[in-house]
Amino acid sequence: MAHILTENQNEIDESWMRYAIRLAQRAETAGEVPVGALLVKNEKVIAEGWNVVIETHDPSAHAEVVAVRRAGKVLENYRLIDTTLYVTLEPCVMCMGAISHARVKRLVFGAFDEKRGAVCNALNLAAAPFLNHRVDWQGGVLEDVCSQLLKDFFAARRK
Repeated sequence: MAHILTENQNEIDESWMRYAIRLAQRAETAGEVPVGALLVKNEKVIAEGWNVVIETHDPSAHAEVVAVRRAGKVLENYRLIDTTLYVTLEPCVMCMGAISHARVKRLVFGAFDEKRGAVCNALNLAAAPFLNHRVDWQGGVLEDVCSQLLKDFFAARRK
């Protein structure tokens, strides 16, 4: 469920999203689709990730999954209670499954993905009745910057 946030929370979300954008740029530098993610708990980063699908030859190595895997190791628990995941692109079906199973409390993303987004576009898994965990979410944080990063990447690839 999307929530209306206070101005202070919007500033916090934008600050963390800038961090996620820097992670996405790391993916782009490596030739990967520029998506970055980080998990925050108690106002501290506990894990970060960026797309490494090509590098690792692993179709599941999306930024969100990388960050969730690392966070599980840091917390020594597969349940990531009271965490917020920041990611530059609306998560796909696979990533939303991992986010839900990990019990991430809140998801904040930048660009909406109308074709494959599984939070509120192609699917609405954030509120799916068959999942036993509901993820609070906020989309569109620094959306223009996050979207442009992806557009520029794919435009360059088409040249």
